[in-house]
Amino acid sequence: MSIREIIRVPNPFLKIVAKPVNIINDSILGLLDDMLETMYNANGIGLAATQISENKRVIVMDCGKVDFNQDDMTEEEYNDKIKNIEPQPIKMINPKIIHLSSNLTEREEGCLSIPGYNAQVKRPNTIKVNYIDENKNDITLEADGLLATCIQHEVDHLNGVLFIDHISRLKREIILRKAIKEFTTD
Repeated sequence: MSIREIIRVPNPFLKIVAKPVNIINDSILGLLDDMLETMYNANGIGLAATQISENKRVIVMDCGKVDFNQDDMTEEEYNDKIKNIEPQPIKMINPKIIHLSSNLTEREEGCLSIPGYNAQVKRPNTIKVNYIDENKNDITLEADGLLATCIQHEVDHLNGVLFIDHISRLKREIILRKAIKEFTTD
């Protein structure tokens, strides 16, 4: 496994529509492993292949396994628990969202391709996604909450869409202007 370079805006590769994976071989499995290592190294919870300049419909994510109810504890107890979230990596090949709920939830989103910039984005709060896993199993997953948001965010990447494309034009332009100025002076 190796850590790959995550491309940033305004790299035009972020706007491509990724090509489906036709054969799941060692190269694809290695790519998935590299992506997971790259995502963890960058302290992210999701990564699409297009973010590392790979034109393939694959994503990885890890929203962790939360085994507690936040409503039943103090902020201090919550902060102690959140430090010990159990990893729950997911690798998706050719993910396709097959159902989006009509109920929307607003959640703050950020992106490893626009590090340091966040915005509130409204998305369906429950989804159903079909994909092939790293063992070549056809999986249908129902997701809600953070996982549903993460899946939608990463599938958007495969379609050339960034989270800032879901916010107002003015907010998007402000973020892009600041980010591009910052990233091009690095």
